[in-house]
Amino acid sequence: MTNHTGAPLTASDILPLDENALLIGRVWRKDVDGPSPVLVDGLSLRDLTGLALTTSQLLELPDLAVTLTDMNRFPVIGTLDDFVSGKAGSLLAPCDLQAVKAAGVTFADSMVERVIEEQAKGDPARAEEIRGKLKPIIGENLKGVQAGSEQAAEVKRLLQDLDLWSQYLEVGIGPDAEVFTKALPMSSVGCGAEVGIHPISDWNNPEPEVVLAIRSDSTIVGATLGNDVNLRDVEGRSALLLGKAKDNNASCAIGPFIRLFDANFTLEDVGKIEVSLKVTGESDGFEMEGVSQMSAISRSPADLASQTLNIHHQYPDGAMLFLGTMFAPVKDRRAPGQGFTHEIGDQVNISSPALGTLVNWVDHTNAIAPWTFGTAALFTNLAKRGLLS
Repeated sequence: MTNHTGAPLTASDILPLDENALLIGRVWRKDVDGPSPVLVDGLSLRDLTGLALTTSQLLELPDLAVTLTDMNRFPVIGTLDDFVSGKAGSLLAPCDLQAVKAAGVTFADSMVERVIEEQAKGDPARAEEIRGKLKPIIGENLKGVQAGSEQAAEVKRLLQDLDLWSQYLEVGIGPDAEVFTKALPMSSVGCGAEVGIHPISDWNNPEPEVVLAIRSDSTIVGATLGNDVNLRDVEGRSALLLGKAKDNNASCAIGPFIRLFDANFTLEDVGKIEVSLKVTGESDGFEMEGVSQMSAISRSPADLASQTLNIHHQYPDGAMLFLGTMFAPVKDRRAPGQGFTHEIGDQVNISSPALGTLVNWVDHTNAIAPWTFGTAALFTNLAKRGLLS
């Protein structure tokens, strides 16, 4: 893997700045031709298969953060650089059997852009005109509005009177969050992999997000970064095409590692995270940067998690939950008024000082070789290694 300067990626490029971060992940190991859950120990990786065979099973263990403090009980399998470079294997998404869910329209800025998509019917040429008409009205009324509050209900009544109400605003500031299935278990890609854009799309973008790791009993145990790759023209044609817009080959990237909650990092800290995005074009030299502040979210991470996992929605292997993004790229790329869209070869860096950097490259969905393996293949490999009875 190489970074945007053309130099090889290293461990320091993807690790959090906080050296106290307790990080677990998943790698594909060349030496055993199979996956292993791992613990990051400085610049080394330790094998956790003696503790659990999957990260979903690992996260179910009580007092996991305490158990992992005695790192020397777990064997070293190599350096992180060995896996970042591909010498010893590759980094996989840090989740495996967990359901992968996503909350949509959780920031005021993304609400505006979703309304624009809906009004434009998937036509990027109309977006700028509609943005100019709607954003002054909607933006002024949504900044600081708490979802589900009486103030939000009053805004809804106002916009309905102006014939500006939208299904996206309903889930953005109404009582019920939009929670959808982003990807099937075992289909997410990790740091260093290619992310997929369907070739039918001419208007698409990365969506940098914080992703919660949630146990089957609904306990939030950690957080990581994700790219909720989106086809804006497809979803803009109809919200009923959400699955086609969101769930394609390699359209979900998660990583590089899950940072577990401990004395140095809590759910309260998640609400203060700053997520940065940088896109660097290989073909045209285009660059785009942006920053999302989790403090601007309209619903708390705890509320979104409780609407995802509860007595009515149970996931026995736990879940990974994308919390939404406030970053909706509008910088023109191909032509004035066309806004942003991906080109093949784009490098996408999503980073946070607390969580590290998720690095991926863009390709078409039909050109990407598989980076993860189905459940049957996972357990076949574990059985071959004598890890299953």
